[in-house]
Amino acid sequence: MTLHHADHDSSRSAGAKDEVDLLVAAWNQERPDLDVEPLQVLSRVSRLARHLDRARRAAFAEHDLETWEFDVLTALRRAGEPYQMSPGALLRATLVTSGTMTNRIDRLAAAGLVRRRPDPEDRRGVLVSLTDAGRTRVDNAFADLLRRERELLASLQKREQQALSDLLRTLLVPFDATDTGAH
Repeated sequence: MTLHHADHDSSRSAGAKDEVDLLVAAWNQERPDLDVEPLQVLSRVSRLARHLDRARRAAFAEHDLETWEFDVLTALRRAGEPYQMSPGALLRATLVTSGTMTNRIDRLAAAGLVRRRPDPEDRRGVLVSLTDAGRTRVDNAFADLLRRERELLASLQKREQQALSDLLRTLLVPFDATDTGAH
């Protein structure tokens, strides 16, 4: 999957129309009593999220991974050497229930991507760690995902990407703070 984008600068895109422009124009026509400006941003974010989801699914499928498998494997990979976590830490990192995590670990272990071993610091505890095969698979899938994400952002210059990142962070911080407080 290759995405093609024309060279971009703000002055060239200012006159361009997208599906959201058509949607907003239709609502302005039909409901001039409503301020539909939030659609300008949030409908574009929603549409972009769908494109990102497709790119992610394609990257994972190319490496024979499901999204949930990628989530667990990347949590372990981000933990750094020796790429291991307790099942409880994996629960918190992936926001799933205990039963769901047990099932996921079982399936990943059966596929040879993770292994369980006793926790040397807790005789009743278990640690889940990446196997070499799991590390290779997740590293390759992550590199492919990043390539696809760069393609999605190709129409923006680096400074525009940073500005967009900063604006999106400003929008997300209050939600992240609320989500963190709920756990």
